[in-house]
Amino acid sequence: MPLRLLKLAGTFLATVWVSTMLVFLLLRVMPGDPATVALGTDATAEQLDAWRAQYGTTAPLWEQYLQWIGGILRGDFGTSYVTQAAIGPTLVERAQVTLLLVALAMVVALVVAVPLGTFSAMRHGKASGGAVSAFSQIGVALPSFLVGMLLIAVFAIQLRWLPSGGWRWGPDVFRYAILPVLALGSVQASILTRYVRSAVLEIKGEDFLRTARSKGLTASAALIRHGLKNASVPVLTVVGVQLAGLLVGAVVVERVFAIPGLGSYLVDAVANRDLLAVQSIVLVLVLAVVVINFVVDVAYTSIDPRLRRA
Repeated sequence: MPLRLLKLAGTFLATVWVSTMLVFLLLRVMPGDPATVALGTDATAEQLDAWRAQYGTTAPLWEQYLQWIGGILRGDFGTSYVTQAAIGPTLVERAQVTLLLVALAMVVALVVAVPLGTFSAMRHGKASGGAVSAFSQIGVALPSFLVGMLLIAVFAIQLRWLPSGGWRWGPDVFRYAILPVLALGSVQASILTRYVRSAVLEIKGEDFLRTARSKGLTASAALIRHGLKNASVPVLTVVGVQLAGLLVGAVVVERVFAIPGLGSYLVDAVANRDLLAVQSIVLVLVLAVVVINFVVDVAYTSIDPRLRRA
């Protein structure tokens, strides 16, 4: 097991390194001149040259890359080309909002999907199980931004129970988080319900469950005690993919609810051609996905005894 963890750690570090290079190079091939965007089309050639010298955009690419990575390793993400403000503090502030939304949405998805998916598998072939499956299929077809707008129309505009958007840290933070979390979590719950159902259906036919039932356990007790852990292995893969999907989905949902998270920060930075800010935000999102995949791989080793023996 330690050797496998070392291999996973090595793969993780290599992936992070390659990701930083890809993010840096791909954004450098984007059309347009950041100096012209920052200073405007009326800027003189001398002003443009001074700006490029200040931000080092005329240096060789390898030198720009090393300066950028060196700054990140020191916790310095650089200065925005447009606002002249430090990018790091804004990233931290926005990331707290996005991570809270994603974490709560994932909790909602798991709380809904695990029991519903298990119930649908246990009632396979019956009307109640089919109803759950059909309901989850409808949820899969609905995009999260549409669910968000429907929630706003019902709970914010008609009933006026919850705010339609915005964000405020403090005792009221969950009032502002309820609707966007439901918009994100409900769609992911529908997807995850179908995977849980498939995993439990596959496990139901295994010999170890029949043996457990022959010893006197009911079908439900045998599944809960012996089956769910085995069914969790394929579901864990989907959870990792969904967490990455939630990060991407948060970009749209944050705009719908006017939430100052990483998604809205990224959209504003792209619109303003703030290359360094876009570069830093994309890197943070990519690193988050890589970390999620690493944690899933480590969790495999903990759950699956075959990997521990190997």
